[in-house]
Amino acid sequence: MTDERVERIIQNIERVIIGKRDVIELAMVALLAEGHILLEDVPGLGKTLLAKSIARSLGCTFQRIQFTPDLLPSDVTGISFYNQKQQEFEFRPGPILSQIVLADEINRATPRTQSALLEAMQERQITVDGETRPLPQPFLVLATQNPIELEGTFPLPEAQIDRFLMRIKLGYPSEQEENEILMRFERQDPLENLQPVLSADELRQLQAARADVRVDASLREYVVRIARATREHSAVQLGVSPRGTLALYKAAQALAAIRGRDYVVPDDIKALAAPVLTHRIIVSPQTRLRGRTPQEVIRETVDAVPVPVEKL
Repeated sequence: MTDERVERIIQNIERVIIGKRDVIELAMVALLAEGHILLEDVPGLGKTLLAKSIARSLGCTFQRIQFTPDLLPSDVTGISFYNQKQQEFEFRPGPILSQIVLADEINRATPRTQSALLEAMQERQITVDGETRPLPQPFLVLATQNPIELEGTFPLPEAQIDRFLMRIKLGYPSEQEENEILMRFERQDPLENLQPVLSADELRQLQAARADVRVDASLREYVVRIARATREHSAVQLGVSPRGTLALYKAAQALAAIRGRDYVVPDDIKALAAPVLTHRIIVSPQTRLRGRTPQEVIRETVDAVPVPVEKL
């Protein structure tokens, strides 16, 4: 049974996004685990629409940054300028100083500009001209990127990809869902009338409740064994970092909380292994030549690690 407050958000988003409840639920997991989301798929599947729907469903401040090759780090973080009238320096905040930030087409910005997000995403703060400023809480980055169109893009460095709690793909809708999309968007965009259904304070309460979800010692060890198994897999060149281990742990707690439980079960961990870990590994060149994907490697890894059995 889904938590009533989370269910309100999901149903609100489903007024705009059709047939993607599993994807929306993953986004809710990231929200409760205080992680960031990378929405990666081909154009036209609703990545930006989903990100905007999530932002509008929450009573949080929201900014959208359109990433382009000429975007500067100061365009993201803000700048200090000399106010001649006041005869002193003032700070003009950038769009990153919001609770929900939509980083649209993040891979179109230069590495220098992309790096402006690193401190914000990990430490929840920015440093401009030597002065550190905390970001508002809660803080969430929803980034989109198109993995197919490579012209004029800059691949995200591993350090930045690792800071996303999960990478989510939307996939194509079914025939029935696509027909419903046409009907729903025939007269107007439902996003225009979408209203917040949860306040920032309520979201903070949900995030705090996630930390109270119990994880048995055997399941904690299960998470660690899965992460370590990726580092020892013959097909993997670079395995999951300890940050990825912690991400899977927190995500499992969040999924349990969303499903109305105060304890984690093995299925929570298995369900989240792919979206949380796939983007954190680099498979070997030989593996890529054989046509094997990181998703397949993660599935193999999870299947190979014994699931803890409750002792009677």
